[in-house]
Amino acid sequence: MNGEERRDSILKVLRESDGPVSGSRLAGMFSVSRQVIVQDIALIRASGPSIISTARGYILMESHRASRVFKVVHTDEQVRDELQTIVDLGGSVEDVFIYHRVYGVIRGQLKLASRRDIERYMEKISGGSSHLLKNTTSGYHYHTITADSEETLDLIQKALGAKGYLAKLQMYEPVDFERKALRDGKNDTCNGEGTE
Repeated sequence: MNGEERRDSILKVLRESDGPVSGSRLAGMFSVSRQVIVQDIALIRASGPSIISTARGYILMESHRASRVFKVVHTDEQVRDELQTIVDLGGSVEDVFIYHRVYGVIRGQLKLASRRDIERYMEKISGGSSHLLKNTTSGYHYHTITADSEETLDLIQKALGAKGYLAKLQMYEPVDFERKALRDGKNDTCNGEGTE
């Protein structure tokens, strides 16, 4: 087994482990010294995966969050309800963006994962001279939502649909939005009616 194969195997062990895996244990599994494992971990970290060293061993911190783009439409008075519906079901609202036929995509980062985050956001919007981005396109906008699983995203999609917040994709919208919907939401991501 060469170094690259060993590092791939170390990643596999860490992914499948329920807890920390000690350097000594890894050294024994791959018949190498503990120092070789330390070097392997450093090389793995340099290539991207986040590995945390604890007193009991190494833990792989991988993001397993599912992601989906939703096209939505609602009134200003429904903003809080829309966002709370998402976070209450376990979603995180990563951004808000619009597609303007003249200016293209205009995006703002949100990172809303709790009702507290939503309240801070609502205070900023209501307390200043800024307006909601959605109002540039007659209320139509998009959110990238992340969650722990596709099943959670399905629950969010169902709840948004039941409240009438989902909007239908139009033919003039950028193809990447449609492909994202087809890939992630099997074309149900944006199943409401409406045009911009």
